[in-house]
Amino acid sequence: MYLSKNIRFLRQRAGMTQEALSEQLGIQRTMISAYEDGRSEPKLSGLVTLAEVFGVSMDGLISRDLSKDDGQTASNTPLKVLAITLDKEDREGICMVSQRAAAGYLNGYSDTEFVGNLPQFHLPNLPQNRTYRAFEISGDSMLPVQPGTIIIGAYLESLGDVKSAKTYVLVTKNEGVVYKRVFNYLTERGKFFLVSDNEMYKPFEIDPSEVVEVWEAKAFISTEFPNPRERDQTITLEDIGRMIQDLKAEVIKAK
Repeated sequence: MYLSKNIRFLRQRAGMTQEALSEQLGIQRTMISAYEDGRSEPKLSGLVTLAEVFGVSMDGLISRDLSKDDGQTASNTPLKVLAITLDKEDREGICMVSQRAAAGYLNGYSDTEFVGNLPQFHLPNLPQNRTYRAFEISGDSMLPVQPGTIIIGAYLESLGDVKSAKTYVLVTKNEGVVYKRVFNYLTERGKFFLVSDNEMYKPFEIDPSEVVEVWEAKAFISTEFPNPRERDQTITLEDIGRMIQDLKAEVIKAK
């Protein structure tokens, strides 16, 4: 049986710490260590959760050496197979996800029919070798980018491709569709830090298992031009570093 080896392999491939995985299962971190060393085995409910978290079958989790299936590492693990649609000329359009459609998108992002019913358009100045999607953002957390701005993102196939300090649209299980400046701490902490450009909003961390899709911001469309006065509300990279250190201190203090 390959259960212990597979748990360790899948956790490391996903860039998760033992503590992050234990939080997903609602158990102590020491139990994850015991699972990976073969000193203990999860209950049936734990096996079901593990299979869901890592996107594998229970049969594969238990009876197959998954490390030999694809040779993937944490930095190139695919998020999922992306649903896309083509027009009559076999061109892939840019699907538009409005604020109103965002809630439905969380349930239908993998449904080709749902995606095909979204409004679509083309932009001539974007490289044609990528898949793009447009998201209408809400709120003022990313000023001077205005609420209602449409962010056009290029799809990332793996979490390891996220580069710190760049902006991304993340489709997440609990936070919904968010547009943030992301810092990749998967190797160090098994987490992403999400930071708003408006310093009125505190940064927060998110587990990679919560992330369904990642879209690297490449362009935006807006009917509102940035207001110079709002630049005073935006955050600098120096401020971001300070905020992340404050967040880390809060996490350590909470422990």
